[in-house]
Formats: sequence, C-alpha cells, structure tokens
Amino acid sequence: MNRVRCLVLNAALGPLDYKVPEGMVVEPGAVVECPLGPRTVVGIVWEAERLPGTEVPVEKLRNLRGLLPVPPLSAPLRRLIEWTADYYVASLASVARMALSSGGALKGPATMTEYRLTGGMPERMTPQRQAAIDTLEGEQANIRELAEIAGVSEGVLRGLVNQGVLEPVEVDCDRPYDSARPDFAEVELSAQQREASGIFSDAVRAAKFAPFLLDGVTGTGKTETYFEPVAQALRMGRQVLVLLPEIALTENFLHRFEERFGAPPVLWHSSLKSTERRRAYRAVSEGSAQVVVGARSALFLPFARLGLIVVDEAHETSFKQEEGVRYNARDVAVMRGHFEQVPVVLASATPALESLQMAESGVYKKVDLPSRFGGAQLPAIDTIDLTEEKPPQGMWLAQRLVDGIEERLGRGEQSLLFLNRRGYAPLTLCRNCGFRYQCPNCSAWLVEHRFTNRLACHHCGHEEPTPEACPECGEKDSLVPCGPGVERVADEVREIAPEARIAVATSDTLNTPARAAEFVAMAESGAIDVIVGTQLVTKGFHFPDLTLVGVVDADLGLEGGDLRAAERVYQQIAQVAGRAGRASKPGEVLIQTRHPEAPVIAALAEGDRDAFYAAELEARRHANAPPFGRWAAIIVSSEDEKEARLAAARIGDARPRLDDIMILGPAPAPLAQLRGRYRYRLLINAKRTAALQDAIRDWLGPLELPRGVRVGIDIDPYSFV
Repeated sequence: MNRVRCLVLNAALGPLDYKVPEGMVVEPGAVVECPLGPRTVVGIVWEAERLPGTEVPVEKLRNLRGLLPVPPLSAPLRRLIEWTADYYVASLASVARMALSSGGALKGPATMTEYRLTGGMPERMTPQRQAAIDTLEGEQANIRELAEIAGVSEGVLRGLVNQGVLEPVEVDCDRPYDSARPDFAEVELSAQQREASGIFSDAVRAAKFAPFLLDGVTGTGKTETYFEPVAQALRMGRQVLVLLPEIALTENFLHRFEERFGAPPVLWHSSLKSTERRRAYRAVSEGSAQVVVGARSALFLPFARLGLIVVDEAHETSFKQEEGVRYNARDVAVMRGHFEQVPVVLASATPALESLQMAESGVYKKVDLPSRFGGAQLPAIDTIDLTEEKPPQGMWLAQRLVDGIEERLGRGEQSLLFLNRRGYAPLTLCRNCGFRYQCPNCSAWLVEHRFTNRLACHHCGHEEPTPEACPECGEKDSLVPCGPGVERVADEVREIAPEARIAVATSDTLNTPARAAEFVAMAESGAIDVIVGTQLVTKGFHFPDLTLVGVVDADLGLEGGDLRAAERVYQQIAQVAGRAGRASKPGEVLIQTRHPEAPVIAALAEGDRDAFYAAELEARRHANAPPFGRWAAIIVSSEDEKEARLAAARIGDARPRLDDIMILGPAPAPLAQLRGRYRYRLLINAKRTAALQDAIRDWLGPLELPRGVRVGIDIDPYSFV
C-alpha cells in the first residue's frame, strides 16, 4: 500500500490522502503524523472505501512523517467512532479525538520528573510558600500540577525546588499496575445474586454480544452480583470496563473492588494527572489494564481484549455529555458491546424508561433482583403535606421531620436530608431595594455560598466575593436569602440540634476523590450524625447506621420545562430513599411536598414503581415522546444577541416539511444566556421510523451562517435549558 486515507483530528477538514514512505508499514487504525501545510498533525489511517474523499494523483501526495508508537485502533473501535458520529450528527474527527485522549501516551515509553516535599524548610518563609508546603503533604506530581493543587504560581514552587524543599523524582510513566485476582476473596451471594451472576458469567464465557438490564431495588447488592462476571473475564484474560456516573462514587467502589480482587482497578476520569492518564491509556491499549473504572469518556479507550462492559447506575443523566459531541454513554456502551461482541450489563434500581422498553421488546434481557441482601427491608415511605404540616416561620423542616432527626440522634443513628440546591439559598437579593444579584454571563441568579463567602453561578462557574453593601442602593449588610440551599438547611439543623455533627455533601464539597473518600470514612465510622446533600448523595453510598432520609424539596424537579421531569424526580427520590435501612436497622423516608396527590409523589409513597412507570409510558406514547418517538434539539448561539436571533430565524425558515417530523421553534432558550452566549433553540419531535439524522444533515448542511454563530445538535436531549 503506497497511499492511505487518513482521518486527521481537525473537525473542519475532511479525510486526506497521503503517500506511505518506503520502509514504513501501516494498517487501518494506525496512528500517524501527517503534514498539513507547515504543521504536523495527528491522523488515523482509515479504510478508504469507508471515507469519501477526493482522489488525488499519487505523484501529488505528500509523505506521512511518522508512525506513532501505539497499537492501531481496532476495527470495532473504528466502527464505534463511525456509528457515534453518524447517530449524534457529529464530525468524525471530534469523535476520533476522544479515542486519542492522552497526547502523552502517543509518544511511546518515557520517564518524567515529578516533585515531592523533602521535609525541609526554606530560608525565608512567605504565606504562599507556607500554603504550598501545607497543601502538598503526600503529593507528587509535575510543577504545573502541583501549582494547581496548591493554588500558587509555578514560580513559588521553583523557588522551593532551588531551596531543596521540593526534590525531583524520576518516574517510569508506564510502570505496570498490580494484578487483580479473580479468586482473591470468597463472597457470599444470595440465591438471587447467584442466579443473576451465573447468567452474566455464562455470557462472558460465550464471548458474544448480549445486552442485559440488571433491575434490582436499592440495597440488593448489584455490585457484588456483577463482580462475578468480572472475575470470569479476568480468568479468560479479557479486559473489563465499568462506567460510573460520578467521580465521587469512585472511592466507595474502589474499596469494595479491592476487598474482592486484592488490587485496585485502573481509573479513568478528568481529574487524573497527565502522567496517570498516559499510563492508564498505554496499559489499556497494550492489554495489561485488567479492569478500568471510569467516567463516560472511558468508553472510547482503545481496549486490546475487551470482554465485558458494565454501566452502573445506568439511569443517570450525567452519562449524557452536554458539550462537544453530545452522546449518551449508556447507549454508546451498548453499541460498543455490539461491535466488540461482548456482553453489556446496565445496572440500576430505577432504570430509564427507554431501557425498560428495550427489555419489554426483547432487545435487552431483563434480570431482576427483587429483594435486599441479607434480609434488610426496604424503608417505610411517608409524605408530609406542607399545606397542612407547615414548618415554623422562616424554617424549612416540618416538625415531623425534626422529630425524626432528634429521635435518630438519641439512638446514635444517622439521618440524611436531600435537596436539589447547592449553596445557602437559590436567590439572594437586597432587603432594602430588592436588587437581585445576577450572573454577568448567564440568565441566572447568583447563589450565596456562606462556606466560602462568595456568590456563585451554578451554570458557568462565575464567582465573586459576597459584597459588603448593595451595588444598587449602597445599603450595608442587606443581603437576604430566598429559599433553602444545603448550607441554610444545615444551619437549621444546627439550631435544632447544636450537638449534631453535620456534613454537607455536594459537588462543591466532594469535588475530588480524596474528599469523597474522607466523607465516606467519616460516615462509616459514625463521625457524622446528619448528612445534608444534593444529587450526589442519591446513589452508590452504603451507610449501615443511616435510618432516616428526609426529602426537603420533593416538588422542585416537577417545575420548569423538563420533559422527563416526572421520571427524574422518581429516580432521584427512590435512589435517595434507598440509602435508608440498608443493614439490620429499619429505615424511614419522609417526603416534604405541597402536592401529595401528584402521580410521582403518590407512587413513591405507595412504593408502586410499576404503576408509575406504566402511567408515564402511556403519557409518553400519547405525546410521541421517547421511547416511542424521538427528540432532537438544535441550539443556536452567539455572543451577539441579534446575530443569534437572526441565525435561528434563518434555520427556522429553512426547516424541512416532512410528514414524520415536527419542528417547534425557534424560541429563546429557557436559559437565554449561558457563558456569555445568547441562545435560541428548536425542538424536533419525530416518529421512530423517521430518518432523523439525514433530515438534519440535509437541512443544516447547505446553510451558511456568520462565523460567530455556533449550531449544536443534540440527539435524544436530556437538558432543555
């Protein structure tokens, strides 16, 4: 082969042909260096017949500049990249970039210099140096990463190197991981668990595509159940991928994994250092990484011998990527299983309606775990009607919930209060003039965080110090909170029970694996009495002494324009309810609501999941919504409001007139400004049989829009803001 077609990692360019220099041997999937003008870019050799391109005479082709020292991307992974790009109407290069997600790994074996504290002190101590020394105890990384950890400049750390406070350490970037042993520990399984794990293990042995839905109530031991097919894959020398929705869940999982297999799995998530990413990437591609536990991006790692995929908490909306390539990891995992010819297990206590429908139609095989492990009982659920049992003025916890907390404190048991809001309150205003503190980049109010003494936007991350005086009227100390956030509820608990040890668990407070591990250790040891948390605490955690769950704002998720609102509310509350009574002590769940008659609240109180799902499916069928119909969103944005509006109007005017596709909009997005960009949306509702992606390509492809306009396409959207 003296010429090849390459997919270069530039979304603006199509496939390009190159000449293979004498002595270089390439094959489809090979990662190569391609000349592009005066630059050298990374490309992937692809089958020419699968990528349309312009035929250029061979004498005009430029030579490839090099072959990178990584195994070629396998044919199943290349097919997955093609399918993802096609289904989600994304560029092939954007998807392929996710499969080459560690630039350092592409350079071959290497060592690098990291730094660690020596225990010495500098000749002259400054506040920045002291802060760095205090923060970096036990840390080892390169200068840039240490600077990020310590929150100081790289210059401060280089000064500490010169003073001998930090010492260099030569690190082998590709040192092997400890081996997981499939028979390291004997695990007692219930009869239900043994039956389920046997089905999955047989599927691993068969080495064929088989999608499963593992549907088990909270506390049934789903993790221990799928550990058995993981062990079977290890015995066969195959690799395993386990997807988790939240980095904060990783520590709890790691502990259980190490107890079962005698070694930790290989981690893959955005918080990894660059050296850790390249080490993991190369181990995966060479086949030495046995079990990878990661976030959704791990789905595109170049596994050498994949044997099993598990998607834990498969209903979680965080598996849907909302930026860049807007894919759903749950669905892409099933497709990777199809291309790799391996079983896929979707595990959840509250499966998505789409997954249940796939099981009903026979596409997925449903495996049930209907009762909790070890004789533990599901918690008793009751509602508190806030129209009748009103909390005292200025308070947010009803008396019955307060009594429940005090009762648990007296018995040495733990309570969990769940609400969907971070910060102190969802809205902060001036009590003198009514001025609202608004984000400068988004159509959203700033939320007060008393823990950090800052106002923050939960959409773009903008922060600013809490002002001493109102910027509108100049009144001092005039901030007044409206509504409850986790910090305000925590303050209320402190007033009720000053002796209680309280932990606030949110994405702000548990934003690293280390903090999550510390929280889990404290909760398990009984060092926490009351946990106040957001969605982060709704899944994955197992605290034996937690016997009371209070849902503070059950109605919040039912408000707004979320077309999956009822399903999400049910999943969240059912999951957080499942944290109670997971051991020998019985659990209780109290749901505060102003709408006890709402179908979702009534279903939760009665414990009738099937009735809720049946009613929700019928409503979806009537509305031609997923899983019976299909949705797609088009998001038009620009830094100039007029430009965004006119571009959206042009797109709306050019809409196709098709019998099986209905297009709504354009209209300003509910969150009309986000991260400094003005946004308009169109919503597409199509029949399942419609050629939706082709229609979108034919519609948007010919349009020429101003350079400042971005058009995002979201197939199967989960966010409607």
